[in-house]
Amino acid sequence: MVHLQQPIHCLPISKMNTVVVEKTISRQASMEACLFAVKKAEELNISINVSVVDNKGLEMAFLRMENSFIHSINIAKDKAFTSASFGFPTDTWTNIFKQMPHLEQGFSNRDRLIPFGGGLPIFDENNVKVGAIGVSGGTEEEDIICAKYAIEQIGLK
Repeated sequence: MVHLQQPIHCLPISKMNTVVVEKTISRQASMEACLFAVKKAEELNISINVSVVDNKGLEMAFLRMENSFIHSINIAKDKAFTSASFGFPTDTWTNIFKQMPHLEQGFSNRDRLIPFGGGLPIFDENNVKVGAIGVSGGTEEEDIICAKYAIEQIGLK
């Protein structure tokens, strides 16, 4: 005997949500975050590249300091993209790969995935991810310091 599943009942279009509203970082906050990251880099006497992306990982702002490493341009952009797309700091990948080494082989070959520090997600006061920041040019620790400082200074977390 064949058992049929219950029929699916669809709501009329007038009763279902047809539009999704999302929160994302503004262009103004994105540019300010870049400027604050650069300010911290100047205090640390390093030259960085910094990228801020929206909640989907699309770039909202980018700033390159004079004398920063040219190769670090795309690393900063990819750190921001990686953090936005997964919703956690890029240095988390180090622990993930230690706990599950089989993932490193597959994930480390993915375009734009950066598995070391300097990329941080940006959350609003309700812990909704609104974007991410990526910093590259200093040591891993210095990149993280610049990124954290920028997020704090624009009033997000």
